[in-house]
Order: sequence, then structure tokens, then C-alpha cells
Amino acid sequence: MLEKIVILDFGGQYNQLIARRVREAGVYCEILNYAAPMASWADESLRGIILTGGPNSVYEEGAPRLGGEIFSLGVPVLGICYGMQLINYILGGTVEHADAGEYGHTELNVRGGKLFEAVSSETVVFMNHTDRVAQMPEGFQCDASTRHCPVAAFSCPERGVYGVQFHPEVRHTVEGTTVLRNFVLGVCGCKGDYRAEDMIESMLRDVRAQVGEGKVVAGLSGGVDSSVACALAERALSKGQLTCVFVDHGLLRLNEAESVLRTYRDAMGLNVVYVDASERFLTALSGVTDPEKKRKIIGELFVRVFEEEAKKTGAQFLLQGTIYPDRIESGMGGSATIKSHHNVGGLPKDSLFKKENIVEPLKSLFKDEVRAVGEALGIPRRMVWRQPFPGPGLAVRVVGEITREKLDILRKSDAIYLEELENAGLSENIWQSFAVLTGSKTVGVMGDGRTYAYCVALRAVTSDDAMTVEAAELPYPVLKKCVSRIIGEVPGVNRVVYDITGKPPGTIEWE
Repeated sequence: MLEKIVILDFGGQYNQLIARRVREAGVYCEILNYAAPMASWADESLRGIILTGGPNSVYEEGAPRLGGEIFSLGVPVLGICYGMQLINYILGGTVEHADAGEYGHTELNVRGGKLFEAVSSETVVFMNHTDRVAQMPEGFQCDASTRHCPVAAFSCPERGVYGVQFHPEVRHTVEGTTVLRNFVLGVCGCKGDYRAEDMIESMLRDVRAQVGEGKVVAGLSGGVDSSVACALAERALSKGQLTCVFVDHGLLRLNEAESVLRTYRDAMGLNVVYVDASERFLTALSGVTDPEKKRKIIGELFVRVFEEEAKKTGAQFLLQGTIYPDRIESGMGGSATIKSHHNVGGLPKDSLFKKENIVEPLKSLFKDEVRAVGEALGIPRRMVWRQPFPGPGLAVRVVGEITREKLDILRKSDAIYLEELENAGLSENIWQSFAVLTGSKTVGVMGDGRTYAYCVALRAVTSDDAMTVEAAELPYPVLKKCVSRIIGEVPGVNRVVYDITGKPPGTIEWE
């Protein structure tokens, strides 16, 4: 039976990282809003509960709270930051506003406890708080402290309740992975044998159960997620049930449409229908500058095209390559909306497809897990490890209004950039690389004359799962060559910059 850890979300900015670390320990987990009905998640697979951090103070009126019933479920509970303070508050302790808050790297003095087995007696953790536990509930012991936080970790092993004021999920906490593994494997007793590829058979069964003898249209973008979703559905369903629809929305990279069709229709043998809807999309996006509006418009138009193709085939179901980060970043389950993914919650009210007819076999997986499933399905590695490409395409890489001229400038700049990274042998070590047309014009000097032209930004990031990223440290000679070629070969550009922002605080895409 699948073992599960439930993460109850109180609005903390690192909650997705908690899920990543738990799954890295080989344990399946889900992030749910703290107010989700207990009956919807407290089943026989539950092995433990984690309460996340959050921006509130537990003693504030209206602060998010829980009842004490979670402590009667018979599974261990771990509170992180706000989650620890909430445990303390519920069980009768007191929380106070500290005279001195702690932010960033902090030295932690460990006294003991199950969470800290194999952890150094002095270690560095990442703190982000102004409130702290003043008095622990009866029966609790202090397991760690810092200079400004006398109770930085506590526990009551008899009740299976634990709390840490720091964030073990972030890389800045040097031994945080050990702390979380101690909880899910040691305290909760999970076996740690979860692998995404082991879920293939259950995903196939779910697709068959949902679709039955019905017909499906699938949104195939050529990216990793939609490709793996289509490969799963192809294996799950009988011949003639699945039609993959590739929509050219006019926002693709240079020669992207030809490459996708050659790969998935010709090489993989999928039943792919090509639809050129570029004029339709670009007309709808004319004059639109707000990135959320762009995403919403594109999302609805995608659905409309899929509806039209569904009518031709008699399909009742729509298959999408939605993955877990898409749902979380789009605000599903009560989390904060970072950016709306075009394939999440975007069904028009009058859509042909009902909510229950949306097939999303990958909706519980992170990107690296999707890749593992893809390889297990036999999809060639070069396809599985292809760089992600956003569904809205270049619409979120042209900052501001989208025009054909801007798209042409961006396509050419992007193609040069990718070509030079490939020539330098850097592509395989980069999670995602692309050019952005910033929308800014700058003064320049070219051919002894003044220019006033666009600034292009180059972006390259490294990551395991797209939830956190670091800017790739590209060699300066490579960047210099990219700049020289783009300015020399792409009319309308006179300046190129390199974006070194990580995630957080930025996102991978600019819009």
C-alpha cells in the first residue's frame, strides 16, 4: 500500500520544498490547504502530518488554526515555524513576539531528540521568524535552541508530536534533509520505497477507469509533461480512443512545429492532429500587456480549439499534462497564486468538457518524477530530458504587448542563444535556457550612429524540479559571443543582458 505524508499548508513560501524533501526520502506526500476536510485525507495510507510555516502570528485574531483532533489520528505530527507555534498554542503553551527576530543562517545548539539523530550538536539552520515559543505545553522537552530562541525545537515522543522553529526544507539548513528523513522514516516509520515510476500501473488504471470506452483529445505541446501524459494515455487506451492535438498558436520557437511533428507523429507514432491557430491567438492577444490576462486568454483559446477537434472525433475527455507545481503555483488547494498555468482551472463555464472529464494522470508528480515515468515508459531519453517549454510559449517571454515584429526578434535571438549553448556543450547541464524580449528600448551606438532599440535578456537556470532554481554560471566567452551575434544578426536589438536571479525570489519565466 502507498504510504502518505500530508502537508497542511498555512501559506508558507517554502511549502513546495517540504514536499520535495519528503519525496526525496522515498515517501509520497501531498500539500493540502489547512482547512481541507480531514475526512478527505485521513485514510489508511496516512503515516504522518506536517504543519507548514506561514506569515501569521498564532495569537492574532483571524489567524489560521486547527482543532486538536489531528493529534488523535494516531500518526506523528511535525510543525515547522508557524506550524510549531500552532502546535504549542493548541496544546496549551504560550507564544510571544521576540525582541529580536532571526532571519537567514543561524547557529543551532542541539540537545537531543529523535529528529536530531545523526545531526551535529552545533549546526547551521535557516531561520525566518519574529515570534517564538515562550512556554512549552506540559510533557514537552526542548530539543534545540539558538541565541535568540530558547526553544528552537521541541518534542513529546509519547504523543508523537514534534516542532522546529527553523526551516529544514531549505538547502541553507545544512542538515535539514536529515531532520526531515528522521521524521518521515524514523518517527513515522515509512519504508521510503516510493518511486514515481512504480505508480505507472496505478496511473494507467486510473485513466482507464475515468475514460472507459470514451474518446480523448490530448493537448500535445511537445514539452515533457504533455508528451509523457500522451504516452501514458496511449498505453492505457485502445486504438482509436486517443487523438493528440498539436496547436500552433503562433508563439512557438523557431522551427518548433516541424520538430514536434517529426518527433511525436513520425518517430513515436502517436495519432497527432496539427492545427494552425496562430492568427486566432495573436488577434486575441493584440493590445494585451498583463501577463495573467495573456495566460487566461491562451488557456481559454486552447480549450476552444480542443473542443472543436473533440467534436470532429466524438471525444468527451480532455487529457492535459498538468503536473504538481502547476497546480500549486496556480493557487489550487488554497495556496497563494504565483502565476496561473494555462492548463489549471482554465475551463470556461460553457466548456464542452466538464471538470470530471479532464484527465490529468501526472497531476501529483514533480518534473523530475515525470521524467522518470517517461523513461520507464520507453520514451527516448533525449525527448524526456528536453528542456521545458511553457504552454503560453513566447507570450510570456515578450514582456508587454505582443506583436509579430517582437516575436520575430525574439525567435531569432533565442535561436542564436540556444545554438551557442549547444556549440559550447552546455545544454545538457541546464534545466532551461531562453531569451526574453524585455520590452525596454535603450540608446546605443552602431555604425557611428545613434540607435534606440530593444534590450534582450538571456536566462539559463539549473534545477531538479523547477520549484527552486539557480542561475547557471555560463562562461563569459560564451555569453560574449551570444551578445555579439544577437546584436549583429538581429535587427532591432542593441543591448543584451544576462539574468542571474534565482527562484525564489524570481520565477523561471519573466511573466
